[in-house]
Amino acid sequence: MAPIVDDAGHPQVPDGRRARCRYRVGVTENLTSVDMWTDGACKGNPGVGGWGVWMKAGGRDKELWGGEKVTTNNRMELTAVIEGLKALTRPCDVTLHVDSQYVKNGATSWMKGWKRNGWRTADKKPVKNAELWQELDAELQRHHITWVWVKGHAGDPGNEKADELANRGVADQR
Repeated sequence: MAPIVDDAGHPQVPDGRRARCRYRVGVTENLTSVDMWTDGACKGNPGVGGWGVWMKAGGRDKELWGGEKVTTNNRMELTAVIEGLKALTRPCDVTLHVDSQYVKNGATSWMKGWKRNGWRTADKKPVKNAELWQELDAELQRHHITWVWVKGHAGDPGNEKADELANRGVADQR
């Protein structure tokens, strides 16, 4: 039986939704679905910082955290996403919940121009945290990402957990 596809040739599940899959040189590979929440924290900016990741997949969850003695909040927000994606051992379909507009907008809007401009901004200045953006770019190539912005400290359970883990990263550095 031939697979059900939409007008663009993407596989569909019986109810008409797009199937969760990755497209590579004509091969369709089913991906594990992962819900991931990330957060960064910094006590002083710059100051002691931490990052946290909470992820759930297939009824299991995983917590990750770390930190740096001297850093910025933006670096910790980026590091959380990078470390979360690096922890995935194979390509996944990731719903990535972030409370950082800096990270979300950078990855979904600004990065394309930065890459085109040799990691320089529109006004020709070097992109801040370029080495982290480049590392994030490499990780994003491995996965199918759906970005979800959540308001920080507003009661989202996943965001609250990621914040707790980021603060654990700060505490470990003190």
